[in-house]
Amino acid sequence: MLSDIEIAQRADIKPIGQIAEKLSIPDKHLSPYGKYKAKVALEFYEEVKKRKPGKLILVTGINPTAAGEGKSTVTVGLGDGLRKIGKKSAICLREPSLGPCFGMKGGAAGGGYSQVIPMEDINLHFTGDFHAITSAHNLLAAMIDNHIHQGNALGLDVRRIAWRRVLDMNDRALRNLVIGLGGTGDGIPRESGFDITVASEVMAVFCLSESLADLKERLGQMVIATGKDGSQVRARDVGAHGAMTVLLRDALAPNLVQTLEGTPAFIHGGPFANIAHGCNSVLATKMALGLADYVVTEAGFGADLGAEKFIDIKCRKAGLKPDAAVIVCTIRALKMHGGMAKTELTKENAAALEKGAENLHQHIENLGKFGVPVVVAMNHFVSDTQAEIDTLQKKVAGWGATMVVSEGWGKGGAGTQVLAEKVVGAIDSNKGGKFKYLYEDSLPLWDKMHTIATQIYRADGVEASAAIKKRFQTLQEQGYGHLPICVAKTQYSFSTDASVLGTPRGFTIPVREVRVSAGAGFVVVVTGDIMTMPGLPKVPSAEKIDIDSTGKVVGLF
Repeated sequence: MLSDIEIAQRADIKPIGQIAEKLSIPDKHLSPYGKYKAKVALEFYEEVKKRKPGKLILVTGINPTAAGEGKSTVTVGLGDGLRKIGKKSAICLREPSLGPCFGMKGGAAGGGYSQVIPMEDINLHFTGDFHAITSAHNLLAAMIDNHIHQGNALGLDVRRIAWRRVLDMNDRALRNLVIGLGGTGDGIPRESGFDITVASEVMAVFCLSESLADLKERLGQMVIATGKDGSQVRARDVGAHGAMTVLLRDALAPNLVQTLEGTPAFIHGGPFANIAHGCNSVLATKMALGLADYVVTEAGFGADLGAEKFIDIKCRKAGLKPDAAVIVCTIRALKMHGGMAKTELTKENAAALEKGAENLHQHIENLGKFGVPVVVAMNHFVSDTQAEIDTLQKKVAGWGATMVVSEGWGKGGAGTQVLAEKVVGAIDSNKGGKFKYLYEDSLPLWDKMHTIATQIYRADGVEASAAIKKRFQTLQEQGYGHLPICVAKTQYSFSTDASVLGTPRGFTIPVREVRVSAGAGFVVVVTGDIMTMPGLPKVPSAEKIDIDSTGKVVGLF
């Protein structure tokens, strides 16, 4: 059996100009990065955003497990499947982070015969967007420390600097540091640390901005520190936002690539979904919607994080709405949610499947609260038995939803045609549907968090210290009460305990920290023990990635 990278390297990849022609993108608006990838000019976006948008399809999933679900694979496969049934489609994905790529999660380019290519480029440096974001973020960090060193005219409280540095790599040793050590010329000593680039507010701002002017304004609004007088100090106060915009100028243009079957794919931006809002850029999504009749996008991790944030943050900010949602699951993963060990998942176990399927049921119910029609895509594995497939099909039908066996991994678009037909049918039959957010802007911040916890996670409530509750109230009083909530939580469970799979009940959501992302326009609520700088596993994927004597990348999934 060929590996993902071997399949990708044997593909008949087309020059990027031919892919652009499928969406009628003029050559003058393309900035090629080699033969097979290009950026699409921002001025072209100004043209296409005025057009009637196509239909937006959100791909989300159950809570992820070590068994794997294949959400990106289904996203790519569905885009190809829509083309197979005669629809003009495009897909929108996030750019992969090098941290998970060299860590344990793997890349984000799909798999098998449902991939975006050139796979090695996409999973590695791609067009350099993440490096630009890292540089812009760290420029601001350097300017903050320089401002303090040069006399601290703004009166920053060095104990309350909120802006850390970032690196697009998993490195636990950098989580907490003391900087400025040495002598008088080496800065002012203080505690700080590193986050991973995809957790940076610059990344979130980047993905929610619709123009360079919008980007610059948002960057300037970012709160970086508290003054000695209790005032909020922003990036614009240290004069950093203009230079940061310069560093991000070229990166802001969306990236165009292709699937193995030549479906146009926009891959742009990459905020984490368990820390940030977990969606690709608004620019890429809206550009695709102006160019295609059907646009397939995905939100990170399970629907409790990805889909909720996609709707309550991205759609709210950008004026978007999904016309349908696809929830990806596998029988293997559902059996794991039902209590089976990973080593036993190839064995038929109806009891574990039925118990674990309740995780899927909760996600279906959750999406119903947004008024979005749902189709379940069961990503097929060779170990699945017909009895298991029939059992799950019956369960899903009993919940009032449709389930389709998706075989995109092994068959590409040919294996997702039925899924494509069902999704189009769900959109066509939902003309009277009423899309809605989970909460209104006017709801107080604490009540928004309580609503997410009880309505999406099914928690009994939110647990917080007096200091945390005061923080909520302070942000409310400072004028941030209208902002949506971005929950930082483990992706593996509805609760904040990653080991509790399935559909836990009788728990609360402990809030550890509350941060305002004023530039991005949301309030981050950090729960449980979630980390903003991941670490590498005992055996990182980096140990398997190499280059052969011909210069070809090997071991990349």
